[in-house]
Amino acid sequence: MEQPIQFCTGGGCTAKLGAGILSRILERLPKGPRDPNLLVGYDSKDDGAVYQLTQDLAIVQTVDFFPPMVDDPYTFGKIAATNALSDIYAMGGTVCTALNLVCFPQDGDLNVLGEIMRGGAEKVAEAGGSLVGGHSIADHEVKYGLSVTGIVHPQKVYPNNAGQVGDHLILTKALGTGLVCSATRVGETTPEALQSAVESMTTLNKGAAEVLRDYTVHACTDVTGFGLLGHLHEMMDGDRSCVLWADQIPALPDALRCAGEFLYTAAAQRNRNHLTPHVTFEPGISFEMEELLFDPQTSGGLLVAVPPQDGPELVEALRALGLPAAHIGEIVPKTDQEITVKEK
Repeated sequence: MEQPIQFCTGGGCTAKLGAGILSRILERLPKGPRDPNLLVGYDSKDDGAVYQLTQDLAIVQTVDFFPPMVDDPYTFGKIAATNALSDIYAMGGTVCTALNLVCFPQDGDLNVLGEIMRGGAEKVAEAGGSLVGGHSIADHEVKYGLSVTGIVHPQKVYPNNAGQVGDHLILTKALGTGLVCSATRVGETTPEALQSAVESMTTLNKGAAEVLRDYTVHACTDVTGFGLLGHLHEMMDGDRSCVLWADQIPALPDALRCAGEFLYTAAAQRNRNHLTPHVTFEPGISFEMEELLFDPQTSGGLLVAVPPQDGPELVEALRALGLPAAHIGEIVPKTDQEITVKEK
């Protein structure tokens, strides 16, 4: 007899291990001889690995999977796939192939699994890629995602840590998916707020990435489980600082209210604990805004550092796609305060 599945228990990128834990583990792994064709590896804290094949061609590899954060299996499949595909775009690449990664109860309802995989397959096709296989294991909890391969020109890779002083920081999606999904699980937000979050989480970063190709991009990353501040911390790479303007940060409907009602996640608190030494909130920045900036995003937008002469035009081009893109801050010379959050 098929057993009912407790489908949504709190997943998405809130299920990721904290950045501090990961850093301690990765630092201890043996590096081995350096391969000159490996342009980007895990030691750079970047979004995907980049391996050069020829003078004009490199492959981009990434993998991402997690438990559900919404109750509908089809929607979950779309979100998980959109999230996994995003790392290719964050590296400046084009999606080629994807492999399913599935964990599912042995005696679970296979119709549920079919809907998850249908959602994922649709997003791979929308990205212009081919779904070519995958791997599954029996597990008491549902998990789904993709291993994705893309291609990029070796001279056109977007690193996450090469921003320059004076660069404009551009964010392509609104924040708050963790807050809204957390509130939904306990019935403390509206269906309209959840729908806005789902629309954001199922929007591929493909369109934004295609727009970026017309501009000079110094650095790029996608905003996921470490929150905006966590990914910004990695972008500063210990030798730059930045200013964020709280009043310019786009937020999903009801996200700030959810933060004010303490409907945040354990992952957000791990982000806060890890990042507190690196972030200064100037007087007047609300608790709600702090939580929004620490909030782990599932399938978040791209965070881009571009020269100041490109910033305004890039924002307009992104908004023309219907994205809530915003100029949220700037990179400044290194100071004792790595990230300062203030009003503009």
